Amino acid sequence: MALLYKSDPARGAEWARLLAAKAPDLAFRIWPDVGDPADIRYLAAWMPPDDIMAQFPNLELLISVGAGVDQFDFSKLPPELPVVRMVEPGIVDGMVEYVTMSVLALHRDLVPYIAQQRDQLWRPIRVWPASTRRVGVLGLGMLGEAACRKLAGFGFQVAGWSRSRREIEGVTCYAGPDGMTDFLSRTDILVCLLPLTDETRGVLNAELFAKLPRGARLVSSGRGGHLDQDALLAALASGQLSAAVLDVTAPEPLPVGHVLWSDPRVLITPHIASMTQPETAVDVVLDNLRRHCAGEPLLGLVDRKRGY
Repeated sequence: MALLYKSDPARGAEWARLLAAKAPDLAFRIWPDVGDPADIRYLAAWMPPDDIMAQFPNLELLISVGAGVDQFDFSKLPPELPVVRMVEPGIVDGMVEYVTMSVLALHRDLVPYIAQQRDQLWRPIRVWPASTRRVGVLGLGMLGEAACRKLAGFGFQVAGWSRSRREIEGVTCYAGPDGMTDFLSRTDILVCLLPLTDETRGVLNAELFAKLPRGARLVSSGRGGHLDQDALLAALASGQLSAAVLDVTAPEPLPVGHVLWSDPRVLITPHIASMTQPETAVDVVLDNLRRHCAGEPLLGLVDRKRGY
């Protein structure tokens, strides 16, 4: 019985060291050093191989090494194969840090100041207290809820939207299609932390941007497929949006010469908002392996109908 890791080999080496200390009886292999494929019972991967069951006929559990599973082609995975998302605390902490940094940067006009520095301009912009700024978080899962709580601590007026109703202390919560317009109309800085599904693909579009207050700002740190890039550029050109921070794009990376690279109203980072931390990820994986063997509920089990 073995666990196979198929992702960044440098982090795989860290997994190997940690598992040797925490679970010395568990055979651990790093792709492409598979050994006997019949031994593989568990696969931790960012992108699983094609013909997964043909390659690993005794596979019992597929583990995403990231918080999302939109990179998986579920049509190629047998319906009886359990799939779990990574729910380790390092992913949450990293995303909260990134969202906090981005919202504060937009709140305190860091994006236009970077552009002014390039042009050697000394031009102060009016400073507003956080209590006057309304932040809205799209998606109130594990990441969204944690981000809302942190942002509320800075004094922002924080609201969140989710498909189904949520209750978070200190956060105004909206839900469903009926709540979306009201949520957007009160949002000066919009943060997208939705999972990428057929329903949410392209959700950051012209229709959505038009419902935000004029001059609103955007943080896109979910998936690149959420954003209609042409709609973003049009909204920035018209002044409907005044700035954006993008950690995710489609494709990744953007092609050389793409207009978003040089737009002074846009700050781009290379999909680094949150990364799985081996120290805590290994503990979560071992817990799920124990749960699987004991027939207990799995942490982060994916609902394939919802896509997350």
